[in-house]
Amino acid sequence: HAAVVISGTELARQIHREIQRDVEELVAHGNMRPHLGVILVGDDPASHTYVKNKTRAATILGISSDTVVRPSSVSQEELLELIDKMNRDWRVSGLLVQLPLPDHINERAVCNAIAPEKDVDGFHIVNIGKLCLDQRSMVPATPAAVWEMIKRAGIETVGKNVLVAGRSKNVGMPIAMLLHTDRNHERPGGKLGYMHALYYLHCQSDSSGTRFALLLLLSICF
Repeated sequence: HAAVVISGTELARQIHREIQRDVEELVAHGNMRPHLGVILVGDDPASHTYVKNKTRAATILGISSDTVVRPSSVSQEELLELIDKMNRDWRVSGLLVQLPLPDHINERAVCNAIAPEKDVDGFHIVNIGKLCLDQRSMVPATPAAVWEMIKRAGIETVGKNVLVAGRSKNVGMPIAMLLHTDRNHERPGGKLGYMHALYYLHCQSDSSGTRFALLLLLSICF
């Protein structure tokens, strides 16, 4: 069988155009513009670059965003209080805390502090559990991007032996779970693909706006 080369760059352009169009349609109907909240801790150059790319992509796509920066000396208690404040802020559709965090902060505690319905990264224990149980959930961005590429390329995976290089909890494991779900390239819980996710958006969204923010990160992964 011949290998299939997928142009991630072209798919990214296509998804960008779709998101731009749908964001403007959403706002034109009187809905709130999706807003991505980002928390950045410390001075790690890579983390700052990742956040810059995400917020820049948000601007291009018509999604508003803001980044709250805290020094590496920030206490875990202060960070959790900030997350709780953003969880309760109706203007924040989706929320992410850029990883990695300083050694004195428990990353799992931070990931679990984010409201599951605003969990853009899909790292909350509830979303991970739902993914494993084939229920509708927030899927981590990189696995979601891989899934979208396979689906849009029309590649059949049922009955195939698939090699996933790496078994990280944020990438390898979710990819394996997505490939294991069903034969129709449906995300866990049903057809919560790209366009379906947009359909859930509405003004002052709780879970729906988060799905949109996830699509922002998904588009960056291509």
